[in-house]
Amino acid sequence: MALTSTLDNPPPPFGIEETIRAADGVRLRTARWAPVSTPRGTIAVLGGRGEFIEKYFEVAGELLSRDFAVAMMDWRGQGGSDRPLRNSRKGHVDDFSYFERDLAALVRSVLEPNCSRPWFGLCHSMGAAVLLGAAEGGRCPFERLVLTSPLIAARRVSHRGPAGFLVGALDTLGLGGAFIPGDNGSDGWFGQFEGNVLTSDARRFARTAELVSAAPNLFSSGLTIGWLHAAFRLMRRFDEPNFPRRITTPILIVAAGADQVTQTAAAERFASRLRAGRIVVIEGAKHEILIERDVFRRQFWAAFDQFVPGSTTSADTRSAA
Repeated sequence: MALTSTLDNPPPPFGIEETIRAADGVRLRTARWAPVSTPRGTIAVLGGRGEFIEKYFEVAGELLSRDFAVAMMDWRGQGGSDRPLRNSRKGHVDDFSYFERDLAALVRSVLEPNCSRPWFGLCHSMGAAVLLGAAEGGRCPFERLVLTSPLIAARRVSHRGPAGFLVGALDTLGLGGAFIPGDNGSDGWFGQFEGNVLTSDARRFARTAELVSAAPNLFSSGLTIGWLHAAFRLMRRFDEPNFPRRITTPILIVAAGADQVTQTAAAERFASRLRAGRIVVIEGAKHEILIERDVFRRQFWAAFDQFVPGSTTSADTRSAA
């Protein structure tokens, strides 16, 4: 399916959109762009739950201006990729390991034949959790990872104790495809800006809301019991003290100080145990750091430019040295 454009959210020019297949046959929508000049490398932008390529057009343009090639993918179950359930609005997966099949397909069908090395990952929330799982198992294809608001622990519901037990029991009883109790499929981008938990930027909030209204086929929302059970299983692995220590990929975590979706404190604890990683907390920012106000986004890009080799800032610093 073609990329969707709105007046306030045009895609960077000369993008190539294509559908690839994971090893289990699931169709995945991808897009890629090349900079005008010789690429310094490639940034794979991998979003969070319910997200889709179009949401990151602005970010793609900023990366292209830094002379990076850009590759993006809609995870299975969202965006323009295959949905596993009849009700396509349900965000569902049986196990987060399935997302690694999508990652392997991106490497095999997009990055290896088309994208200049070195490869780096820029991953948000759920996507960040997927890459942490891959990195711990030695399966990360990227030289470095930049993770925004990683889903190491959820803010509103705990993966420990009664909630985790209840979700696991309901999934075992065959209710994995049902919405979690109290969730009817509503989504923050369809709500009011005032009081939203995603961003403090009214313009970018309205831009994203317009996008999901213009392309409802890209929209997915409402967690299933199975999705939450799968997420809880991965979160419990993150709790293991040695999990971060087994990761050798250099990692920059950028957390939001006012995050009401994921736990910033959990990200800080996790980062403190990384062998080759650090964390930057942007005070005042909400969960969607890349869809936030410019005052917060400038802090993100400063950290990104310092961490990723070949970025404009690091290149200029080396030249001046």
